[in-house]
Amino acid sequence: MKVIADFCIIPLGVGVSLASYVAECEKILANAGLKIRLHSNGTDIEGEWEQVMQAVKACHQKLHETGVPRITSILHIGTRVDREQTLEDKIRSVEEKL
Repeated sequence: MKVIADFCIIPLGVGVSLASYVAECEKILANAGLKIRLHSNGTDIEGEWEQVMQAVKACHQKLHETGVPRITSILHIGTRVDREQTLEDKIRSVEEKL
């Protein structure tokens, strides 16, 4: 099943600068073959359910391996069965109405 997800990973116990940790996760998501779009508070992800879940898990594992003691993630997932939809479709639909 194809999903569009909004993923925000929050490493805890490592200070206030999180960019290097987010960058590690961006690499994992890109290497997983997922369509991704970084935004100011997370990353939009488009792909198959299993691939997305595996990549999210890999992000947690990688950050723990680098010494992050605790991680909180926020994951919003949307699915459709009536038609296929992309990240661009969703954005275009709103922009057309502006």
